[in-house]
Amino acid sequence: MTPQQKDTLSWMLSPEVYLSPLRFSMQAYDWGRGDLRKFKGPRKWQRDIMLEIEEYLKDALAKGKDTNSISEDFYRHAVASGRGPGKSALIGMLSHWFMSTRIGGSTWVAANGAPQLQTKTFPEIAKWVSRGINREFFDINAMSIQPTKWFKEYIESPLGLAKSTRYYYISGQLWSEENPDGFAGAHNYDGEFAIFDEASGIPDKIWTVQEGVFTEDIPDRFWLVFSNPRKTSGSFFECFHKNRELWRTTQIDSRSVEGISKTTYDNIIQQWGEDSNEARVEVYGQFPNVGDEQFIGTGIVSEAILRDKYDDDAAPLVIGVDVARFGADKTCIAVRRGRDLVSVSKYSGFDTMQVVGKVIEAVERWQPDMTVIDEGGLGSGVVDRLSEQRYKVRGVNFGWKANSVAYANKRAEMWGTMREWLKTASIGSAGANAPQENSYLKAELCGPEYKVTSNGAIQLESKDSMKKRGMASPDVADALALTFAYPVANRAASKMLKDRVSPRTTSYNQPNAVSWMQ
Repeated sequence: MTPQQKDTLSWMLSPEVYLSPLRFSMQAYDWGRGDLRKFKGPRKWQRDIMLEIEEYLKDALAKGKDTNSISEDFYRHAVASGRGPGKSALIGMLSHWFMSTRIGGSTWVAANGAPQLQTKTFPEIAKWVSRGINREFFDINAMSIQPTKWFKEYIESPLGLAKSTRYYYISGQLWSEENPDGFAGAHNYDGEFAIFDEASGIPDKIWTVQEGVFTEDIPDRFWLVFSNPRKTSGSFFECFHKNRELWRTTQIDSRSVEGISKTTYDNIIQQWGEDSNEARVEVYGQFPNVGDEQFIGTGIVSEAILRDKYDDDAAPLVIGVDVARFGADKTCIAVRRGRDLVSVSKYSGFDTMQVVGKVIEAVERWQPDMTVIDEGGLGSGVVDRLSEQRYKVRGVNFGWKANSVAYANKRAEMWGTMREWLKTASIGSAGANAPQENSYLKAELCGPEYKVTSNGAIQLESKDSMKKRGMASPDVADALALTFAYPVANRAASKMLKDRVSPRTTSYNQPNAVSWMQ
């Protein structure tokens, strides 16, 4: 190792750059020259995040915690922005800082897909490493950056640092929804740094796997996620909502970023309007009021969760049963009384007879005006068995033709009716688990997307399609939607109709019969 290399290594291992990614960045790059000639340093919002990281590390050490013991949670930061503020540049600088100052540490970088990672995110990281004053310490490859041979030998040598280099790298990580566990990185006491670029497009399953890596009790655990806020569901969205207490968050209006043209953003606002979702996402760095393809808006559901119960005993009470077909799906029983969601029950791994038993329990407890069951798949056996036992139930197949030409099938129509109901409904849970249960229900109701078919009908996204996007199956939401399959009179009207119509001439199993529940 040459004297100059020794000086550079000493700088890399110094406390001042270990603690401060901003100090590292100011000293590592030739600001004001070459392709950085227009810049005197990182942009303000980039500096702000670097300073937050520095404060996090200083706080950990100030509390008497060394680099081998820390009891608080690791550093998490989610950044939502409009177009072009320099997210990739910050990713490059932070990746370079971590690899330079945490010898032996691991950095994993993922994106919303292989094209983004291979052609944009990772090349940007490589560009910043190649700009650094310590560029000769690293070998840059298409999807990995590792120590050069001479630096690796020095690290592993007993006369050098005597450390392993097995997990010392910056690695571009591809993911597979079919095999999410294959994404998992190695646990590393020398430091762990995960970066998600265009994070709103990374499935929830991959987020879960990544979080499971951060188990070492060390301060050098960092997880930063960046994205345009295009979706109002999923793990990135929840960083700013359900999980906001776990994450530091930053939302960047691109117009506030120095060194970029404002004309592009002014054109977007002029074309789409100041209050448009296009302006919110592309300019203001805010989540849309409703996702571009989201069927039920987040605001509607949030208001329904907060709304007080109506407790209208005269309102009809309907039970909806969505029967699990396979795998991780759950059989769900939803009980709705008028504008109130009264009860939700979920069951995993139940066979047909067990589901029948749970439906009977619900019917006996709630004495509904109607019980509606999804008869697709295993549900048909549930309907048949309950009918044999003289329980008054009605089956619905999601694929049936809708009554309205506005919808492509019965499921889309039921969800459409439910969407209108939610505008005045009360669906919030009570009790110790209420926040979690409300969050799950919100995610299910807001999760499905839709499209308009060639004949102008609304087609709701299937459960299989949602799973491919990494979304949870909307089992509870489908059970609730089933309560809107047929019109139901209020209880006072039902009693009058029952008094007038003989039970011997009226049957639930006769589709064209006059029934007191229709």
